[in-house]
Amino acid sequence: MPPLQALPLAASESNLLAARELMAFTLGFHIVLASLGVALPAIVLTANWLGLKRNDPDAMRLARRWSKAMAVTFAVGAVTGTVLSFEFGLLWPRFMARFGDAFGIAFAIEGIFFFTEAIFLAIYIYGWKRLSGWAHFWSGVPMVIAGVGGAFSVVTANSWMNQPQGFALDAAGKVVETEPLKVLFNPAWGYEVPHMILAAYMVAGFLVASVYAVGMLRGRRDRLHRLGMLIPLTIALIATPIQIFVGDTAARSVADHQPAKFAGMECIDEGGNHQTEYVGGVCTASGVKGAIPIRDLDSFLVGFSADTEVTGLNEIPPRDRPPANTLLHLSFDAMVGIGTALLVLGAWLAFVWWRRRDIPRTPWFLRAVAVSGAAAILALWFGWIVTEVGRQPWIVQGYMRTSEAVTQADGIWFAFAGVLLLYAALGTTAILVLRGMSRRWREEGEGAEGETPYGPPAELRGETAA
Repeated sequence: MPPLQALPLAASESNLLAARELMAFTLGFHIVLASLGVALPAIVLTANWLGLKRNDPDAMRLARRWSKAMAVTFAVGAVTGTVLSFEFGLLWPRFMARFGDAFGIAFAIEGIFFFTEAIFLAIYIYGWKRLSGWAHFWSGVPMVIAGVGGAFSVVTANSWMNQPQGFALDAAGKVVETEPLKVLFNPAWGYEVPHMILAAYMVAGFLVASVYAVGMLRGRRDRLHRLGMLIPLTIALIATPIQIFVGDTAARSVADHQPAKFAGMECIDEGGNHQTEYVGGVCTASGVKGAIPIRDLDSFLVGFSADTEVTGLNEIPPRDRPPANTLLHLSFDAMVGIGTALLVLGAWLAFVWWRRRDIPRTPWFLRAVAVSGAAAILALWFGWIVTEVGRQPWIVQGYMRTSEAVTQADGIWFAFAGVLLLYAALGTTAILVLRGMSRRWREEGEGAEGETPYGPPAELRGETAA
């Protein structure tokens, strides 16, 4: 395995490192907000539905408060997503020039979903106390659909970069013909898209639940906080076992279609059967150091048999191997480890709920929920490191290297500094606004939303007040 210093990705004389670091930072920041944009509408509408179905003012109060927080995160996400979109053309102009006709298909569709979600988000928020309860609820359903559709569009574009199809190239290597359905429904979309959508629901669910778990640890044990933790936590915990199944399917597909990525993820130097699974450790030229070895497990996980042949890095040309295999390997292990821990958290809640119809009473449960939001975000970041670093040195697998796509313009590090400052300002502003909203809600108390938790006042609905 060649040292990192010998790879183009570490060449300080080029723009490649700067462009990759800028893109990684922008994506890492935006992906958290994008996850909230995908999943928060469903969490809000779940509380809205419970409030209507059970005439529950606490559930409706949560839905109304969460919708206001959702508006803040959506607005900040719109800015960070716009910056990310510009970076494709500014940092990778050769990629967009050659493959834009294919790559741009999914992003054009994503724009439609984005504006649809934005429009119905505005209608939903404006509809509080202006629409009847169920009319208002149904006005929010398009947000959920648009969020999932937007996630599909963006992630299927990434999956196309991993397993491209549906296009023809001319003599100069530029896309001249495209088949949109084949571009969108490429071989990798079937596992990448659900993997990301489920990750979004986990991030949003655990993150919202963690806020209320912290409040309960600080002594706020009222029903509002209990319900505020249970609704998003339940959604996230339902998504977790499905996510683990999808992730397992994804890993086997990567082993089949991107063997270099899989070999880097698992630190497989020598191909063959009876491959050992290494948990943790550092990948070196002489083997994996400091890991927990589990004999034959890697082959079994790939093909359900210890005799399954797995491709090793020795079978891949050095220039086609992914860089930083220790980072790739540890990121994969960390993602799987966090997912497993969250699955255990769900089993803990399910068992106690089955026994007592109540949450676990130990403070350790609340502590676990309190850190689950940050853990889910870390798992999301580790997953994207596996996806993006593992595909290197390709920007379009098998067709174009990342080093061939990068801009030759100067000043990328200055642009990175500017984006860093912009995002620091956006992040700080968003946190301050959300904290201010939370503080005001606590100070205003239970009656903060007025005489009715939803819809117009009783006299406007033609009802008789109780």
